[in-house]
Amino acid sequence: MPSDLRIVVYPPDAEGGRRVRVDGEILGRALGPGDLLEFLRRAGLGPDDVRLDDPLLIEWRGGGPAVWSPDTGEE
Repeated sequence: MPSDLRIVVYPPDAEGGRRVRVDGEILGRALGPGDLLEFLRRAGLGPDDVRLDDPLLIEWRGGGPAVWSPDTGEE
């Protein structure tokens, strides 16, 4: 069931990309929320299943859903 997925989004790298892992498998490097949502869609989560600020759904490392730059903490 999609809601049982373990989703981890890692801190931004030097270019602002964040590695996305679902159930131990790296799905790719998201450059923004749109990329992340696409990875989650491919993992079986529809748009109605996802709230990026839901700590029960996504474990954010190195800043939450608004952090996409390693220096400023901004999108």
